[in-house]
Amino acid sequence: MSHRKDSNYSSLPVSSYLELQPHNDSSFDEPGERDYLGSKVVDDDYDDDFEIDIDNYPLVVVGSNHGSGVPGAVFNLTTTVIGAGIMALPATMKVLGVVLGIVLIILMGILSEISVELLVRFSVLCKASSYGEVVQHAMGKPVRIVSEICIIMNNAGVMVVYLIIMGDVMSGSLHHLGVFDQLLGNGLWDHRKIVILVVMVVFLAPLCSLDKIDSLSLTSAASVALAVLFVVVAFFIAFIKLVEGKIDAPRMFPDFSSKKAILDLLVVIPIMTNAYVCHFNVQPIYNELQGRSPQKMNRVGRITTVLCILVYASTALSGYLLFGDDTESDVLTNFDKDLGIRFSSALNYIVRVGYILHLILVFPVIHFSLRQTVDALVFEGSPPLSESRKRSLGLTFVLLILIYIGSTMIPNIWTAFKFTGATTAVSLGFIFPSLVALRLSHKWDLSHGEWILSWLMLVLAGIVSIVGVIGNVYSMQSKSQ
Repeated sequence: MSHRKDSNYSSLPVSSYLELQPHNDSSFDEPGERDYLGSKVVDDDYDDDFEIDIDNYPLVVVGSNHGSGVPGAVFNLTTTVIGAGIMALPATMKVLGVVLGIVLIILMGILSEISVELLVRFSVLCKASSYGEVVQHAMGKPVRIVSEICIIMNNAGVMVVYLIIMGDVMSGSLHHLGVFDQLLGNGLWDHRKIVILVVMVVFLAPLCSLDKIDSLSLTSAASVALAVLFVVVAFFIAFIKLVEGKIDAPRMFPDFSSKKAILDLLVVIPIMTNAYVCHFNVQPIYNELQGRSPQKMNRVGRITTVLCILVYASTALSGYLLFGDDTESDVLTNFDKDLGIRFSSALNYIVRVGYILHLILVFPVIHFSLRQTVDALVFEGSPPLSESRKRSLGLTFVLLILIYIGSTMIPNIWTAFKFTGATTAVSLGFIFPSLVALRLSHKWDLSHGEWILSWLMLVLAGIVSIVGVIGNVYSMQSKSQ
């Protein structure tokens, strides 16, 4: 590209991270076109190739203009969404009933997608490159620090849960046989800590050391495929048992007949709100999107939402139909016993081993935003992490050690999972995006519908958080008595 003497371009290092951005925010104030969430577009024929008048923008490119395509971004975002929480959904449907369970899965998916689009829109308008930056732009640095602490607690907690599940499924737990026990009998693999350490060194560390989230696109695609495999196998088993008349009629609506039933209802709702939280990875995925624009990222978000709703609804329904009132809080543990059909043992192995591989592939995607957030908090003002390989590897090493230690110390994963669902996950998915939109509405107008939706999400998230925490505390007290 040639440079004119009177141009506004400046010389930048080839390794620098660059992007096409307007000279100032006033370019967004010209009368013209917006998408339905208010993002300005150039003209009515705007397309996803981000073709714009380059003379009106400073040069912002990274040595090469390659990035992630829409499919790769969809797989990374879907993998962020579909983690260990999917295994808790059949138990939530047991409590909520089929009708309310399906309705909430769809409703939470739609609300989460709206909050993602608001986050993308205001991130672009504020020229923010991370979740924390857009929060700081709206509410100041102290709130940014709070949001980054929430990301660290949420992601680290989720990764600890993943390691514990891997260990329990492979080496067994107090009430369930492990895959290795069933296949090989007793041995060194009975020790969960050793099994987790081997998995971390052999599989997780190499994947977590990658610098770009786009590098995980293929593993994310495999992760989504494994989640779909679980759904297909569960539906296949449920269909056979239904044909053979071995499935009891499911509960269609919640049970309000006892205090315990009502308490269970209060405890599972935060799990449902936690199911779609992926907002901490939205910005990293957007940053690496080829020909990025809010419209293209919105398309990624909508495809992801539809895919996740289908997988979640199918998993919740098939798991609940299979095990009925015996459905456990982690439905994966139901698959260590005879399913009452032919090839039951083989299907059990397929489900459990497939899901362990799924978690191994989800783990580095969650780790990516954890590492980025810790770096932003601890090494504020330093060059981007992608430009310091030594700092990146050092952070990865330290975080993996701390997460491994956490997985050996926490006894009950589902209590921790419910608390994070009611606090940090709700905050990241709904509270912060709503506050960002409402606080910046004076600068970039929200439509009346968007304003109402933002307040609705904020109020609902607050109620869910308070009710979830109280319900969890009361539930723990009831069990201890």
